[in-house]
Amino acid sequence: MSRFPLASSSWDEAEQDALQRVIGSGRFSMGPEVAAFEADFARFTGSRYAVMVNSGSSANLAMVAALRHRQDPALRLMPGDQVIVPAVSWSTSFFPLHQYGLHLKFVDIDRETLNYDLAALAGAINERTRAVMAVNLLGNPNDFDAIRSLIGSRRILLIEDNCESMGATFGGRQCGTFGVMGTFSTFFSHHISTMEGGLVVTDDEELYHILLALRAHGWTRNLPKFNRVTGEKSDDPFEESFRFVLPGYNLRPLEMSGALGRAQLAKLPGLVRGRRSNGARWVEAMADHPLLRIQRETGESSWFGFSLVLRPESGLSRREVLARLGALGFETRPIVSGNFTKNPVLQLMDHSLHGPMANAEEIDLNGFFIGNHHYDIREAIEILAGFRG
Repeated sequence: MSRFPLASSSWDEAEQDALQRVIGSGRFSMGPEVAAFEADFARFTGSRYAVMVNSGSSANLAMVAALRHRQDPALRLMPGDQVIVPAVSWSTSFFPLHQYGLHLKFVDIDRETLNYDLAALAGAINERTRAVMAVNLLGNPNDFDAIRSLIGSRRILLIEDNCESMGATFGGRQCGTFGVMGTFSTFFSHHISTMEGGLVVTDDEELYHILLALRAHGWTRNLPKFNRVTGEKSDDPFEESFRFVLPGYNLRPLEMSGALGRAQLAKLPGLVRGRRSNGARWVEAMADHPLLRIQRETGESSWFGFSLVLRPESGLSRREVLARLGALGFETRPIVSGNFTKNPVLQLMDHSLHGPMANAEEIDLNGFFIGNHHYDIREAIEILAGFRG
């Protein structure tokens, strides 16, 4: 264990009791615990619907797949359609778009916020653009007022990867709810943990019903009697047991994950308050640091972690800094993917680059992040505030 780890557990007796409740029930596959967590999570985000899946990566896959299967052709994403994405995000923000035949147009990030460079985004949107994926990086919201203004009245879908930013808000609204769908992760290192897990939220009933089918084999079993996929289901459960209407997956979560989610969600406001308290202390302590630049907050970040970028004038290499911080007990990682466009996998993907990825390249070469937590980490903050190499 590192002295200052990237992630830590917030489980206690509540999660232990939740697991025992499921064990005692004898029902382990997706059932009432998952359904209750979905209802609770929808209320938390202010969304009409939430669909739990087995990971945040699966949530992104389900979100993209759902847009392929809408009934109105004008609202579908079709192979060859252009989707704008930021140059810095996790791999499975991008892969589902490729897997559904979409053209990924990469745009540079802002060097301060680590989200979209808004001037670059404005230049990237054109007549081919069918969707923009906003990724809220390390807990920090995008400027959704600006993004909405750039999209304007054009028929361009906004979708949101909020897997790193549960609990973040912009203008008092929960991130993950600004697009037609938004995704979340409940992996161990994220704001709440169900071991593995993810969610998609939406206000669109048709997308909700499509997600329900796609999550479980593409069958009709989990659809309501009157639904936006098949119209009306038979009243005969035997007939509907293995009736397949969409090319789906098995992305179902376990009942244990749903029960854990309910226990964790009750703690989430307090967990976010703890992270935001550390974030306020971090911003104050690291202002004008002579060697290291930090992320500039937009809206109300939920501070997944604390990014650091070596200033060019520092005279230090990242390798040196990481070695010294490692000796002090800090666990570190790259800032998400760094400049994702450098990865060999892009040779297999239909994509283009909108101009140079200069800011993404800077964090790729000189950036890293450390963990934030729900508990007080002032010792770690004080050490980094005083760090001079």
